[in-house]
Amino acid sequence: MILAAYLSFFLIFSSVGAAKNAGDDDWVHLPNKCEVCKFVSIEMKSAFTETGKTKEVIDRNYRFIDGKGAPPIIYNKSDLRFIEVVENVCQRLLEYNLHKERTGSNRFAKGMSETFSTLHGLVSKGVNVVMDIPYELWNETSAEVADLKKQ
Repeated sequence: MILAAYLSFFLIFSSVGAAKNAGDDDWVHLPNKCEVCKFVSIEMKSAFTETGKTKEVIDRNYRFIDGKGAPPIIYNKSDLRFIEVVENVCQRLLEYNLHKERTGSNRFAKGMSETFSTLHGLVSKGVNVVMDIPYELWNETSAEVADLKKQ
């Protein structure tokens, strides 16, 4: 059982190493504009859904010259809600991870990829995993996700 795990681990990383040596263009596939648009819209929709559950009212405590106050604004229909959603979209995009085992725009998803979850499992069992990437950088933002945020 352990031998099979080591063998599969070796085969996975030998194929990853071969892909990396083929050229940097084969190793890093930055997101295209369609993928960026897809995830920005998904995160904006999600943020609007989360903020739409509140019944808050923004009270404006100032008076006009005639003494009448400004009517309160419902938060769900306010500009403030839109500004907060737009300001937080980039941070929400950093929650995504690259899943190299998937293709197309499905390669970006929240949660740890199958490869790295397997690697973390091996490390927690005491296996010495040697890769081109130091262990401290395994959970850092990938170049593809950083470019997704940048775009």
